[in-house]
Order: sequence, then structure tokens, then C-alpha cells
Amino acid sequence: MGPGVRVAIIACSLVVVAAVPRAADVSIAFTDVAVAAGLVLPKLPVSTAKDFLIDTTGNGVAFLDYDRDGDLDVLIVTGSTFERLRAGGSRLVTLFRNDGGRFTDVTAAMGLMRRGWGTGVCVADYDNDGFDDIYVTAYTANVLWRNVGGRTFTATTQAADQGWSTGCAFGDYDRDGYVDLYVANYVDLQPGKVPSRTSGSCRFLNIDVACGPRPLAALPDRLYRNSGHGTFVDVSKRAGIIDPGGYGFSVLFSDLDDDGWPDIYVANDSVANLFFRNKRDGTFEEQALASGLAVNADGREQAGMGVDAGDYDGDGRLDLVKTNFSQDYTSLYRNDGEGLFTDVSFRSGLAATLGASLGWGVGLVDFDNDGRLDLFIANGHVYPDIERTGTSTYRQRNQVFHNVGGGRFREATSEIGGPLTLRKSSRGAAFGDYDNDGDIDVLVSVLDEGPMLLRNDTAGGNWITLRLEGTQSNRSAIGAKVIVEAAGRQHVAEVRSGGSYMSQNDTRVHIGLGAATTADRISIRWPNGNVETVYGVAARRFYVAREGAGVQPGR
Repeated sequence: MGPGVRVAIIACSLVVVAAVPRAADVSIAFTDVAVAAGLVLPKLPVSTAKDFLIDTTGNGVAFLDYDRDGDLDVLIVTGSTFERLRAGGSRLVTLFRNDGGRFTDVTAAMGLMRRGWGTGVCVADYDNDGFDDIYVTAYTANVLWRNVGGRTFTATTQAADQGWSTGCAFGDYDRDGYVDLYVANYVDLQPGKVPSRTSGSCRFLNIDVACGPRPLAALPDRLYRNSGHGTFVDVSKRAGIIDPGGYGFSVLFSDLDDDGWPDIYVANDSVANLFFRNKRDGTFEEQALASGLAVNADGREQAGMGVDAGDYDGDGRLDLVKTNFSQDYTSLYRNDGEGLFTDVSFRSGLAATLGASLGWGVGLVDFDNDGRLDLFIANGHVYPDIERTGTSTYRQRNQVFHNVGGGRFREATSEIGGPLTLRKSSRGAAFGDYDNDGDIDVLVSVLDEGPMLLRNDTAGGNWITLRLEGTQSNRSAIGAKVIVEAAGRQHVAEVRSGGSYMSQNDTRVHIGLGAATTADRISIRWPNGNVETVYGVAARRFYVAREGAGVQPGR
């Protein structure tokens, strides 16, 4: 989030933008039900001054089904303050059990009372016992919690690096049936050695701001290989994960070149992004610049925050979206095949994000089940005094861009209204159907406040939701690719851990089908490369797909 970079990218506003076609009136509707549903956090650590960079970056959130009862539970990562940290820090996370749409705080009962300064979260069944485990990144030591039968969590000593870690993601990069772990790291922040905002050392548009990330020292990212025996080994150097000094925020394990092997994308702050392409021999090659993913269309480095992948244009390939700092635009990279991408941010209509908004959590999600992926962006500035510059506001509205077809989006925030009219300083965002009514809801972390739970009240089209279970592949089926064909259209999705902004989505695959009442064909490419196909699956239902056993009803 370096000020020098942010000023430079304002020049992008000179690009001429093509008009975006207007679709029919948007029917998407949300209601914030967080408090009514019981998502109330204990007393929050609040730092209004934002003297250090870590005071501004916020935290991730997660949807997960830790007890395997068929509905989504909620985990909120909690930050801290340096004052609290001197006394051991704040509670790293708060876990809420979903009891039929209402939530109960079970943090203590489930053994998750570790203290420190939490940042991000990712989820997967790393030991293949059928229950999702939790990895939490932190400014203090990271922690991997093993889920013991859905009854309690036990803290392990695995991948417990101490520094300032941010995003994380699980993915089976070597296809051995066990999920591995990538951890993004940010800066070497040491109070007493890094100037505070009050020192006057760092300024942005003539206001004093927290210093960083430039010229602070960057911390290298880490890749941990799962041994299959409950341990993780740092294989970063051996696997070719060479981090040239990036300030890593969000991580995506995704098969972006569609060769059946998961690649790694890292959204970096203020410097070029990283794209580690899987060489299918246990190693990676960094190819962000050659692939078109390192910088924007003008060749400029951006201040990347959150990231997601999805097939927004219906061509069967996973495209990439990345949020950035204010006075910049949200980047959309169209997948052209063979590991090559084109920045289509302006021609897609996302130039409407250019301006005051500072984006964090992000998701390509079909909110109205019309078969096209819409876009949600969680916004909020980092500088409490930014209003004095006349360029932006500290609290901002979150945004929804409706996919109108033809590879185009149109901002629909004002039309949707409701909780989208509220101005907050949002950060992490997770997406999932917490009430199992067939549409995707949104969980958002808010700096210095409780979370938002945006219940989707849209009267949309038909849908299908599948939960995948690996048997030969990893149990969570992380990395599986699902292709659904219905009414002459093709829909592509991927089972994924991590992403958005330091957050975790529901790992169930949800596909909007529009008016189609049947999925004519569903093909699943499992993480180990095996492909299974089923035909004639009825819409508006939940299913479980077990590797080698077909598709059966169930959540």
C-alpha cells in the first residue's frame, strides 16, 4: 500500500471506457442479519489512531461445516492492538456453530482460545479424517488446529512460523492425496524500529499515515508439503517458490492453465503479483509477467488486496479478479488459455471501480442464479484522516456488479440498496449458503466492528449445489473441477481453499442454472485427474458427490 505506487496509478483514469449495456432491473436483495442471527463478537480490540500498518489491514472470515451437520458454521478472525499484545494479545478467533440459521459462540467449548494477533484463515481436511481443520495466520505465531471428530480442536505445532502472515490456502500441488499449504507473508514489522504515524515519517497527500509496506523489508512466502503423517515440511526453495520481495496479501491455489495440476497466484501489495505455474514434477516456475498477471494493462504495479477466480464469461476457463487500492480499479484478467491472460478491466465495465473505493474481499458469485457470475467487493479505506484530502472516505459502501452477459458487468449497488447503502471499513469476505435456501450469502469482517451477514433474499433462478468428497484424492476434494451443462450452457467451478481477502468460502460447489430445471450433464475432474460424469440431475437440490460412487442427494 505504498503511497508512491498509489499516486502513480491515478493515470489509469485517462483510459476511455466503452459503455456497458444495461440489463433488466436487478432483483438481487440482501438483509444484514448478523446481530439477529447471533453473530455478536466479544469486546473488540479497537485502535482508532491506526499508527501502524497492521492496525489498518483487518482480518479474514470463514464459512465451514466443522461438525458435518450439513449447515455452515462461521469463524471470525480477530485482530489485536500492541497494547493488548504486550499482555498476550486478543483471542485469535471466534467460532459460531450454526443451529438452524442462528449462531452460538462455541469458541471455548471447541478449544480455540489461543491468543495473539490473528489475520487470515483457510480450511481443509489436512489429515483426511472427514473433518475440516483450520489454519489461522497471525502477526504472532500461526496455528494449525486439528479437528477431532467435530467435538474439539487441538492446536498442532505444524507450519507455525512467527512473523506477519496474511493469506493462506490449501491445495494438493503434487496430487498425492494430501493437501499442502501455501502461506503469504507481508512485512517485517517491529515496533520501535518502524516509525509510527505520529512520527511524521510517512505522508500521503499531505496527511500523516502509517508507514509501509515500502520501504519496509518484505517477508518471504512459504510452501509447506503435507507428509501424510500429520506433519508439514517447508519445501519453498526445493519447489521453486522464489519470492523476490513481494508484500503478499491473498493466495489462490487454482488450476489456471487447466492442465489438471493446481497453480498458485499471490496478490501482492505495491509490487508485481506472483503466478507460480505447476510444472507437474513437484516444482513451480514463476511466470506472472509472461502470463500477463504480474501487472495491469498499462504495465503498472498495483496494490493488490483480494483475489478470486471464476468463469465470468462462460467460455469454460477460470478468469481472475483482484481488488486494489483507491484511485485504481479492480483488475479482471480474462483467461485466454495455455496460461495466458489479458487485463479486460475496462472493456468488462469494471472501470466503474476506478476512484475512491479501496477493495479488499472479493467474490465472483452468481447471486441471482441466472447462470452468470456477479461480483462482490468489500471496501474500506486504511487512513482515518483520508477525508481531509478530498479524494476518498474512510468508511465506504460495499459494491455489487451484476453480470449482464457478453463479458460485461454493470454496477448495481444503488439499485440493490439495503445494507449496501451502509458505509463501513470492510475487509475480509466469505461466500456460502449459510441458511441452505439455494442462494449465496455473504459474510464480511468490518474493521473495529462486528461482522455483517448479508442474507441473500433474491427470488432468482434454479440452482444445484454439490459437496464433493475425495476417496483416492484428498478428502476435501480441494482442486476438483466441476463442469455442469444445462440448457445448452456450460458452467465451470472449482473446489477451493482460501482466497478472497485472507478468507474461506463454502467449499460446496454452487451453480446457478437460470430457467433450466435439470443439469443435463455433470463432469467432475477429481484432484488426482480421474473424471466421472453423471446425467440428468434435478435442479433446486443439494447433492453429495463421492469419488468413485457417483452423485447422491444430501448436503
